[in-house]
Amino acid sequence: MTALDDVRRDYRAAFLRYLPRREEAALHVGYELGRSAVTDGLSILDLVQVHHDVLLEVLQDSHGDDLAGVATAASEFLLEVLATYDMAQRGFLGARPDAAEGGA
Repeated sequence: MTALDDVRRDYRAAFLRYLPRREEAALHVGYELGRSAVTDGLSILDLVQVHHDVLLEVLQDSHGDDLAGVATAASEFLLEVLATYDMAQRGFLGARPDAAEGGA
């Protein structure tokens, strides 16, 4: 099993745990998944693909009345998973010599 397979398995489990009650503890698991993905060298594109695959699976099993709630929960969860990438990017851009001068 690859690191990507592990993330896919863990992402599915964590999102399914978050979906019914949207508790902070389940969001924290998403955040930790993102941290692990960064450490394991997975790209942001890998994570977005995993998110998309899991979301499609969930949507196929959802009723029409639940679709808006599922989409909202999916967005909240993905933002938490990607928070580490955002922090890393901001840290990288802030450390660039031209960032202090306001240039690109």
